[in-house]
Amino acid sequence: MLKNFMKEGQKLPLFGVGPYIVYGIAMVNLIGIILFGYVFKIGILQSPWTLIFRIAGALLIILGLVIWYIGALRSDMDASITENKLQTKGIYAWVRNPMYSGWWIALTGITFMWHNACMLSLPLIDWAIMTIALINTEEKWLLNLYGDEYTEYKKHVNRCIPWKRK
Repeated sequence: MLKNFMKEGQKLPLFGVGPYIVYGIAMVNLIGIILFGYVFKIGILQSPWTLIFRIAGALLIILGLVIWYIGALRSDMDASITENKLQTKGIYAWVRNPMYSGWWIALTGITFMWHNACMLSLPLIDWAIMTIALINTEEKWLLNLYGDEYTEYKKHVNRCIPWKRK
């Protein structure tokens, strides 16, 4: 199970900026849901779009939670961090940040549940927030810690969107 501790010589914190990124994109989505769905009441789609968006939303929520679960609890990431080893196996061969990606995908699914065309911009805003935050924090830390190994890893594995190795 995950433990938030630092052992002597450990270079990266176990949780890093993750909670701030997830809370940030969740707040963007919450504000969008309130504004578009309840205050302005614009962009609301009717049948058959309601069903399509809700099915897509449910699938995205499930997919996001599965990706987060594998990345956070089934990948031995806490051991890699405490041993200062770059994790590149399992889901980390498909996406560099599965925990953030999982939440991003799940939050996208939640916004789909409101079947609102105006909210389709929210996942793009979330992606931009997540990308900018990761580039300016964890990617700098990892590049400093692992150097060429991380540079090569970045060439082959996407930052946020799970995809088969190039």
